[in-house]
Amino acid sequence: MDEFIPPAKPLIGDEEREAVDRVMRSGMIAQGPEVLAFETEFARHFGLGRACVAVNSGTSGLHLGLLSAGIKPGDEVIVPSFTFAATANSVALAGATPIFADIDRESFCLDPASVEASITDRTTAIMPVHLYGHPADMPALQTIADRHGLQVLEDAAQAHGASLGGTPVGAFGSFGMFSLYPTKNMTSGEGGMVSVASGEIERLMRLYRNQGMQRQYENEVVGFNSRMTDIHAAIGRVQLTKVNAWTAKRQNNAAFFNAHLEGVTPPPVAEEAVHVYHQYTVRVTDDRDGLAAALKNEYNIGTGMFYPIPNHRLAPFQAEVDLPRTELAALECLSLPVHPSVTRDQMERIVTAVNNLAKAGA
Repeated sequence: MDEFIPPAKPLIGDEEREAVDRVMRSGMIAQGPEVLAFETEFARHFGLGRACVAVNSGTSGLHLGLLSAGIKPGDEVIVPSFTFAATANSVALAGATPIFADIDRESFCLDPASVEASITDRTTAIMPVHLYGHPADMPALQTIADRHGLQVLEDAAQAHGASLGGTPVGAFGSFGMFSLYPTKNMTSGEGGMVSVASGEIERLMRLYRNQGMQRQYENEVVGFNSRMTDIHAAIGRVQLTKVNAWTAKRQNNAAFFNAHLEGVTPPPVAEEAVHVYHQYTVRVTDDRDGLAAALKNEYNIGTGMFYPIPNHRLAPFQAEVDLPRTELAALECLSLPVHPSVTRDQMERIVTAVNNLAKAGA
């Protein structure tokens, strides 16, 4: 059988290993100059036009971002249910209640009409997810937020370099969180980066990530140990020099799929949107699970199902809410390998396999 094609693959080279070794030799391993440099370089690289704060994970970034933006117990934050659980978890960890709205069928991101219908007198924020690397409809969501006096908070975990109308994701809301988990479009080994719209949110983020201190032993708030290490930051700094080429490869791979796949529905891209294809997610209207199993068993091709159980049906939430487009996406969505390690021969293998199986009704 042909070599297995994984659905995702971290890319770590000699440059990253050398950077880690340099930090290890320096003796400055905890949060230090590498973290500060990474924060500055990340903001500049993605054209965010605002400060960034590095933390130890994407979930920490969301959690501390919510606290720093003033989200408190009793508040409601509108989120999609069709996303990774960290989105809703972070709202709950801040003491607030996640309110699940439906998604747009095309982009898989929050549907503005469903968001507006979900607003109550306890709603304080809207937190869209730029899912799979496609930007949410930020102008429409911001219009709704302005009309109701709400904040917009961005979960950009999967969307490094995505943009809408020339504005990069992470530059729209009060904050924008980017995950640096190993399978994301770039990684620091583990970590998160949060772009912040105001000096006060930045100040609070830096306090919360460091036990509530700016100066040692002068604790101002009850905080956490959510610091990024210099080791992780050094990896991230190297990855910043590579992510543009990787993004172009993802986009080229997606274009190849768009041109050659049959029997499945490829992901549309909204007007003026730049999609960075963290995942290339198709809709399979007839037996998605069967197609995934056949791709693995017959062709040795890995796939991903993101996300077969919507957040509102997970045990911690169990929300009684009607989200028909979310439920349909959970049944139909299948992500094919689009990462930069996939070769042209492997792309052709994937297309041949999907087309053969789709025609056979697998």
